[in-house]
Parts: sequence; structure tokens; C-alpha cells
Amino acid sequence: MIRVRYFAGAADAAGRDEAQLDTATTVGALKQHLADAHGPEFAGVLERCSLMVNGSRLGDDAAIPDAATVDVLPPFAGG
Repeated sequence: MIRVRYFAGAADAAGRDEAQLDTATTVGALKQHLADAHGPEFAGVLERCSLMVNGSRLGDDAAIPDAATVDVLPPFAGG
């Protein structure tokens, strides 16, 4: 089971803060699954987001381990 946490604009576009998924093999496959599941508005937000898998940013081809936590983080601004 993979835990996906949505933050800020990603949470707004997804309509939730968190989800549990049975499986996703790679970061790229997870992105595609999330875009399909949440629709075009979310897909547009997702294009600007970073995905952190267990606290590390991985490429689209990287495998996602079972029981991972994936954070969907849109760009943040602050000072």
C-alpha cells in the first residue's frame, strides 16, 4: 500500500489531502494514475509539482517501494 499526501494547490485540485493506493510501479506510472484519477485540472497542477518518495526526489523511472509515502508538492514561495 502506498500513502499519497497532497499539499496546498495539489490538495485543492485533488479534493483531498491523502489517499491510499494498492500499487504503483514507478514514479511515472504513479503520476499517470493520479492524473487519470483526478482529471485535467489536477493533471495541470501535477505538471508543476515535485513528488517526494520517502523524502527523496526520484526520476520518473524510479521504482516506488511498497509501503512508501509519496508527497505531492506544488511550488512554494516564501521568505
